[in-house]
Amino acid sequence: MTSSLHLILILLAVAVGVVVLCRILKLPVMLGYLVVGITIGPHALGWIPDAPETRHLAEFGVVFLMFSIGLEFSLARLRAMQRLVFGLGTAQVGATMVLVMLSTLFFDLDWRAGLALGGILAMSSTAIVSKLLVERAELNTPHGQKIMGVLLFQDLAVVPLIIIIPALGESGADLGSMVALAMLKAALLLTALLTFGQRLLRPWFHVVAGQKSSELFMLNVLLFTLGMAWLTELSGLSLALGAFVAGMLISETEYRYQVEEDIKPFRDVLLGLFFVTIGMMLDLQAVVAGWGWVLLVLLILIPFKAAVVALLVRGFAGEWGAALRTGLGLAQAGEFGFVLLTLAGGVQLLAPDVMQNVLAAMLISMLVAPFLIHHSEAIVRRLSPEEWMNRAMQMHQIAVSSMSSQQHIIICGYGRSGQSLAKFLTEEGISFIALDLDSRRVHEAVAAGEKVVYGDAGKNEVLKAAGLMRAKALAITYDDKHSALKILHHVQALRPDLPVVVRTADDTHIAVLKQAGAAEVVAEVTEGSVMLASQALLLSGVPLSRVVRQIQETRAKRYSMFSGFLRNVQPADTVGEATESLQPRFQNVMLNAGDYAVGKHLKEMKLGELNVEVNAVRRHNVQGSHPSGDMVLRAGDVLVLLGQAVTLEAAEKRLRKD
Repeated sequence: MTSSLHLILILLAVAVGVVVLCRILKLPVMLGYLVVGITIGPHALGWIPDAPETRHLAEFGVVFLMFSIGLEFSLARLRAMQRLVFGLGTAQVGATMVLVMLSTLFFDLDWRAGLALGGILAMSSTAIVSKLLVERAELNTPHGQKIMGVLLFQDLAVVPLIIIIPALGESGADLGSMVALAMLKAALLLTALLTFGQRLLRPWFHVVAGQKSSELFMLNVLLFTLGMAWLTELSGLSLALGAFVAGMLISETEYRYQVEEDIKPFRDVLLGLFFVTIGMMLDLQAVVAGWGWVLLVLLILIPFKAAVVALLVRGFAGEWGAALRTGLGLAQAGEFGFVLLTLAGGVQLLAPDVMQNVLAAMLISMLVAPFLIHHSEAIVRRLSPEEWMNRAMQMHQIAVSSMSSQQHIIICGYGRSGQSLAKFLTEEGISFIALDLDSRRVHEAVAAGEKVVYGDAGKNEVLKAAGLMRAKALAITYDDKHSALKILHHVQALRPDLPVVVRTADDTHIAVLKQAGAAEVVAEVTEGSVMLASQALLLSGVPLSRVVRQIQETRAKRYSMFSGFLRNVQPADTVGEATESLQPRFQNVMLNAGDYAVGKHLKEMKLGELNVEVNAVRRHNVQGSHPSGDMVLRAGDVLVLLGQAVTLEAAEKRLRKD
């Protein structure tokens, strides 16, 4: 007992230290677990032996990984991406497997080993690539969508491969019938589980959830997941297949999100242990002795796989830029490759030295992946001269569209929110230019006469071409924190005085976005709750005037720019066109180093004499509402002024020069 506890403490201490280091260096935590396994495994320091008990526990990591994939499985999502998933994804996995299998024949490997190796190397890392795409705000770009489509198919392709690889390892001449029998058993079992499992699952989960016990609910999820895994293993299939089916069944119920949140701690801990055991398999001495083979496998894995993917994407999409970026994004090995490699080693399909060489090449490819994706733009421009021309033409089109615009609004994203905003701006006679990465949506908008252009708002040169230096405001209409932060960074570098409004799904990231320079953040959950409350009050018999007042007061508290203004604003139908110019409005004024107001107290400017209110002051991206008169103004401060058009002009002159 003392010895086991000693080993667990060593594992936890080293794992915590390495994971903290990975977080600091912004590297995938999975790589940290692999390094831990390599370091403390039997082939290096030898602190932890490669015992069967350790490997059996690690198998549960694979079970919960497949369970999570099953939870993410969505028929609606598959239908929406069916051309990418089943077209491009099938072509990538199939072509990679066939070409790798043919390549291994030149090295005297059995075709069955070659087929297993093809399946192993066809996989890419969903964890690494999806994380990097999110951080780089490229998830919705053309190459980002293609990468995610292929990764989704790879996740699905693991299921038949988990069935086929053990069958390939069986001795005897009747291999075809054994594979066919395994597939038939899997088909029958899956059909039975999917047909009857859902009918039994939902009522039972209703009963368990009705007890209102989180412990009981968690125990039920574990029982169902491990029970399904045990059932498939009992049928001669794998634990992972049963876990995938369990996740897929739960994904169709209303308990999906609760289950996903509850299972996350178990999944992450056990997955970490799985990757530690993968690292423990690596024998550094064997890798050094066979470094030539490792290099050969690495060359097959990265340049060869990238080229195959790029050629396939080129055939599907017809654009070299997106094709090369997709190829570079999928060039590494993946988590499921380790699962399949362990499976192939367990049935002696691959010799120990081949296992070591392939494992080393896979680990190196995953270490290289973040740097390869980070420098993908430079690589693509070097490999594809036409990329420069395409980029120049895109910038020219955006610049031509925005050339005639002055004091316009830049709309980032032309989905439902962007289109709604554009409609309001059009009704008010305010010019705008919208940027969107959906070519079909852009084409439809242009055909309808809208000023919408294809472009990535997260790129510096695209914002400049859209007239950022001449714009009045900028609105980010889609919910993507990383992309919004990227845009805010560019705006702060080029136009720190430009007000930016950001849309989010909830209020989770409001503070971060405001710190990055957002003038205001509109959370859908807040607006939805306000309208929900207003409808409930109206239906409860509360007078309309009181409901309107409640809405105004709530928004005045939530949005600093409305504070003290919404309560006094006149209804739109009482304001005539002649008096509309006398209505108060906001204006942003950024103080420069040579302005008169710099170094003086705010009260010294006596802006109240002009009937102008200083609603807020933004300093270093921190906004303070209704600042004190004793505040000393500095260069770079952005004053948010509220007043009539004529008085605002006079106030700006006073701030600039006495």
